[in-house]
Amino acid sequence: MNTTTHTVFRRFAAGAVVVLLGAYGTLSRAADASAPPTMPAPPAGMYQIEKSHASLQLRVNHMGFSTYTTRFSRFDANLTFDPSNIPASKLVATVDAASLQMDEAPKMCVDIVQGDKFLDTKKYPKIVFRSEKIRMTGAKSFDIVGTLELHGVTRPLVLNATYNGGYPGMADMDPHARIGFSAHGSFKRSDFGMGYAVPAPGTTMGVGDTIDFSIEAEFSGPPLATAASKAH
Repeated sequence: MNTTTHTVFRRFAAGAVVVLLGAYGTLSRAADASAPPTMPAPPAGMYQIEKSHASLQLRVNHMGFSTYTTRFSRFDANLTFDPSNIPASKLVATVDAASLQMDEAPKMCVDIVQGDKFLDTKKYPKIVFRSEKIRMTGAKSFDIVGTLELHGVTRPLVLNATYNGGYPGMADMDPHARIGFSAHGSFKRSDFGMGYAVPAPGTTMGVGDTIDFSIEAEFSGPPLATAASKAH
């Protein structure tokens, strides 16, 4: 390559770099402009579960053949929450024991689960969880230490939970603060006096003792400040 050609090539390469850097800067600014603004944190206060965006699922081993999955369809929860002080949170959740959904299950099985061998829903219509303390395990993950009242027995229970975020509300669309959580845990039903059909040691013939559960929940809280001011 002669000197003239080499010089021209270097100038072309330098110009191409400048063009590319300019294009990158333009694209970066466009991406920043199109990115959604950061949402302010939700306020501290009392929150009520928003039932249309909440679920409570349970899983249990069935004879070693499958993990049977079911759910409760009626439940309620009240939460005192401050995103800047999560350990100060307080939670009380209540489940209607008769709302366990057993899709396509034979009536005989439904009667057994609702009867005195399992939930005994007529005698014990409510299942209640009450928090006692919060242990942070990460920036937004924590253990909710509390008690579970089930089948007339109250025992300790820990929920492993994650705070998924929230916002203070959206005018004309969602004028209340909203927060969301995911949680899971497990317990042995025999600890709550429901040992019927637990498999004998070394076998899987029956219904597993361990109940795994998962919770997805959104909560609605204090009204948006602008909405509250308009109301006065």
